[in-house]
Formats: sequence, structure tokens, C-alpha cells
Amino acid sequence: MAVTGGTVAVALDVGGTSIKCALVGTDGVVRHTERHPTHAGRGPGTVVETILTVAEGLTAKAHADGLTPAALGIVVPGVVDEARGLAVWSANVGFRDVPLRDLAATRLGLPTALGHDVRAGGLAEARLGAGRDAGQVLFVAIGTGIAAAHVVAGTAATGAHGAAGELGHILVRPHGPVCGCGRPGCLEAIAAASAVARRYAELTAGSDPAHHDGTRSESRYAAGPGPKRTMVTAAEVAARAAAGEEPASQVWREAVDALADGLATAQALFDVETVVLGGGLAQAGAGLFDPLHAALRDRLTFHREPRLVPAVLGDEAGCLGAALLALDQLETP
Repeated sequence: MAVTGGTVAVALDVGGTSIKCALVGTDGVVRHTERHPTHAGRGPGTVVETILTVAEGLTAKAHADGLTPAALGIVVPGVVDEARGLAVWSANVGFRDVPLRDLAATRLGLPTALGHDVRAGGLAEARLGAGRDAGQVLFVAIGTGIAAAHVVAGTAATGAHGAAGELGHILVRPHGPVCGCGRPGCLEAIAAASAVARRYAELTAGSDPAHHDGTRSESRYAAGPGPKRTMVTAAEVAARAAAGEEPASQVWREAVDALADGLATAQALFDVETVVLGGGLAQAGAGLFDPLHAALRDRLTFHREPRLVPAVLGDEAGCLGAALLALDQLETP
């Protein structure tokens, strides 16, 4: 049943594979959700047109449901210059200095905000989610990569060039594996979900370990010549570590130690009240939070220990953050 009455923000969270969309009320309640393919493989021009078309459709949906679309919020991955409304760079969707805010505002005739996907997720967690009772929050998303958002009094810091929050590229192991950015030893190269899976594959190369209960993995299989071997995900590594399997336990310890080093550095810089962990790796629950809490405490001296909590908004965080950015414009003189 459609919800009638009320002002909403049109919110889009653009990813490399899909665009998560929502109509969000001024009370933070999601009125409607959709998901559309990004079509990133067709080039950045197609992605831009897809974003604008989807936004138009959501605006029409709002009107059809008796809602008033007051503003548009779009969040994208990569480097974003929020002040100028530019999608500066994104490997996932191919953006290079795309004036996405102005393109959308012209097309839809709505006040438009452009933001960074992780900063938007952090903003939502800080204002509506796990960090809502804290004045200073560090949101850390641990997935294929690692990124963060520092939120102070309900505002996420963007940095001078739109690149604030790249926690995954803190140097934690000078002689460690090479990161996707080209430098060895970044936090992301050791503790991201993709790095955990890759490290486990290296340690178990030439073998096909069974699950801890003796059954065969249902994971993906490696392609290429020779016998196929299971490719274990980070979630499975966490489960195997919890069951006491040694290669998995070693990889998990390495990841937790690196994360603790990264968070200790972040706490020295930002002195936050609460650290909110989101992303796929945080789904490990106590298997991550218990050892990480202990490791972080061991690394802190005079610094105050932050509260370490899991994110609660899940996949909705990016859209909620996009809506907050959009609605914040209406309150700015």
C-alpha cells in the first residue's frame, strides 16, 4: 500500500553493479525502495544516463504515491568533490570529473547533493544508526576494500580534495602484500574481505581443506587448467577460524592485528567516541569484535578507548545517507 502525504528525498546509492534507490521521508523512514543495474560495462556516459533516468522514475513514483519530492541525493564510489558536485574519479563506474550534481539538478529540477558512498553510509549510521548517541563517530566499512567516514556533530568530513576517509591505505605492514593502489603494506591489502580470502588461498595452495565438520565447501571454484579447487570466502575463513582450523586462524589473526593497528592510528588522529564497523567482514560478529576489541585495547596508551559496535542499517545505509545529504540542503540558508 502506498504511503500518502509527506515530503521525501529521492536517494540513489550507485555501486559498480547496482543502484540502490529509495524515497525517504524527513523523519528518516523509507517509503519506497528499488534496485536497478548500473550498466558500468557500457561506459560512464551510460551510467550517468541510467542514474538520471532512475532518478526521474523515482520522482514520478513519489508523485504517484501522493508524496512531494523535495530534493535529490546521489552517492557514488571513488573520489568525490562534494562542494563542486563532481564525481572526480571512480574505478568501479569509470567516472572522471563528471559534474553529476549539476546534470541531475538540471534534468530533474530538484536541489541535488552529490556525496561519497561510504561517507554517506557513515553519516546515516552516525545520525540514525549505531552511532546516533555519539557526537564523534568513525564509521569503517570492511568489504572488498576498506574505507571510513569521520562524522562530527552529524557532518562527515570530506577533506580538502574529497578523498578523506581512506583508512584502507594506512601503512600497517611496510613489507606486506602489494595493495591495489600499488604500495605494499596497506591495511586494505591485509584486512579487507578480498585480502582475507586471497591470503587463505595462498596458505592452502595445493590442498583443498574440508570444512571443520568434515564436509566439502560449497564455495566458488577456481577456473583454469587442472583440478578445480574451492575458493573460500572471507566469511568462510571466519567460520573455519572459529572452529579452530589453523590456516584460517592464522589468516584471521593477521587481519585482526592489522585492523587493530589501523584503528589505533585512527583513534590517535580523531579521538572518537564510537567506532562503527560495517561491511561484509563485520558480519563475523563476536568472532571479529571480541579479538579486535582486545587487540585495540592493547595498542592504546593515553588515548581513550572508543566504543566498538557493529553497524545496524545494512544495505540501507547508503540510501539513507544520500537522503540526509539531500534534505540537509533544504535547511541550509
